[in-house]
Amino acid sequence: MDPIADTRRWMERAVIGLNLCPFAKAVVAKGQVRMVLSEARDEAALLGQLGEELLHLRDTPPADTDTTLIVHPHVLQDFLDYNDFLDAADALVEELGLDGVLQVASFHPDYRFADSGPDDVANCTNRSPWPTLHLLREDSVSRAVDAFPDPDAIVERNIATLEKLGHQGWNDLLGAPDA
Repeated sequence: MDPIADTRRWMERAVIGLNLCPFAKAVVAKGQVRMVLSEARDEAALLGQLGEELLHLRDTPPADTDTTLIVHPHVLQDFLDYNDFLDAADALVEELGLDGVLQVASFHPDYRFADSGPDDVANCTNRSPWPTLHLLREDSVSRAVDAFPDPDAIVERNIATLEKLGHQGWNDLLGAPDA
């Protein structure tokens, strides 16, 4: 089990390879993505680590680290628990005075959009190999969205890509590590 290697493979093959996030390729190519493997075994420990990483990102120049992924394989395996935890994550962002500065995006192996069925392939746009908290700079998100011709089209394009790929294609894409 290597959650960081699995997450890198997912980023390379799905996020960048399928162009699910057109903004990811540049920060990966520049080495500006910090990947943290959390050893947290409960929500309190994960929340503490989230706070540390939020402050680290706040205090680090974007040219060094533009975004952070906290991969936490030992806690919040259940998607509903994970989804509930996101309220605590957002409250922590506010408590640290980082609302409007940093945000937390969510990825989970069982991610499910509120209006979709569990087998809807569109859920794969937010499905990662391990539960993951993605810390983003609001300024970077705004610049990326402003530079993209039609950011609203990303979601529709991603759903079309995944529908064409299908569940088997998704599983094959993320399957075996590179030899």
